[in-house]
Amino acid sequence: MIRTIIASAFQTGYLSVESEGLLQQVLTTKCYQSEDLPDIAALYDAVREGKIKREASSSNALIEFPLPHKSS
Repeated sequence: MIRTIIASAFQTGYLSVESEGLLQQVLTTKCYQSEDLPDIAALYDAVREGKIKREASSSNALIEFPLPHKSS
């Protein structure tokens, strides 16, 4: 499901309210696989850089992204 949402956002250039809600639910409940994280990170980067527009808001800020902290 996550990959489908992300692929759609990259194809259309938009992240719909519904898709963002589903992503938020998946991330909040931690119902994702570790192999999904690079795709989710790519989506967040694309939104932050303005390559993908959010339908939900004019802001580019998305929900909290639960990336594991890298050790220095």
